[in-house]
Amino acid sequence: MSRPDPRSFLSGFIAIIGPPNVGKSTLLNRLLGQKIAITSPKPQTTRNRILGIYNEDDCQMVFIDTPGIHQTRSLLHKSMVGSAKSSLGEVDIILLVVGFEQPANNSELTIILRLLRQTDKTALLAINKIDLLKKENLLPVIEIYSKMARFDSIIPVSALYGDGLETLIGELKNKLSPGPQFFPPDMVTDKSEEFLIAEIIREKIYYHTREELPYSCAVRIEQINEDLEKNLLVVMATIFVEKASQKGIVIGKNGKMIKKIGRNARIEMEKIFSSHVYLELFVKIEKNWSSDARSLRRLGY
Repeated sequence: MSRPDPRSFLSGFIAIIGPPNVGKSTLLNRLLGQKIAITSPKPQTTRNRILGIYNEDDCQMVFIDTPGIHQTRSLLHKSMVGSAKSSLGEVDIILLVVGFEQPANNSELTIILRLLRQTDKTALLAINKIDLLKKENLLPVIEIYSKMARFDSIIPVSALYGDGLETLIGELKNKLSPGPQFFPPDMVTDKSEEFLIAEIIREKIYYHTREELPYSCAVRIEQINEDLEKNLLVVMATIFVEKASQKGIVIGKNGKMIKKIGRNARIEMEKIFSSHVYLELFVKIEKNWSSDARSLRRLGY
């Protein structure tokens, strides 16, 4: 396959930033047409920078999905916010995602707008979740946000249903410059199979356990074996928690919770990898891992 002519080919890196729980990962998955970032109704679901690659014949957009920027004291959340902020210096375009319902005095949004004022990079605003907003109320929302910072474009979207995404892609493409094809055209993310599997398991923990538990959980893949003849992926993973009581919650009465998490994770993996999956989960206590620098590094944060 011939390489595209760099004189006519458009490319660039785009940081997706925003407050927690506004649909950044849902938007990235929708733009790419497949799931590479986990989602949940709980804030601060994304912990790592996730790179997603959007390809057309004449352009390549490399999206960086960042953890939500928020005020925090925990070491884990500080590393998440630091990762998001550092992305701003590494990209060509900043895509700020907000929910229409966010008030102008939102503290997380105030932090982000302050960061945007300190850069001269191209910045676009995507107002998400317009499927929940009456059409006559949309223009006042756009007007409010247009006064809060300098945006090159403001695009209302619904990441859930795909509304406005064609317009968003067009606006982003108009802001790209001629450049190289950074990744092969069939590549969608730089994340490993191991990372994606761990994230799927963590997503199911978020959905099925109590409000406070997900933030004390981490997942490490211990082993992956692929049997090509049987079209079977064998995965062994450990779920780390900080307290004995949390281990009891993850396992559940008679092991019901761990079976539910494992079953739902396995179904998701089979869809993504087009393979049968055998998944075995273990639960281990590692006290205060989220506030210990060595534990954070060992678990990939």
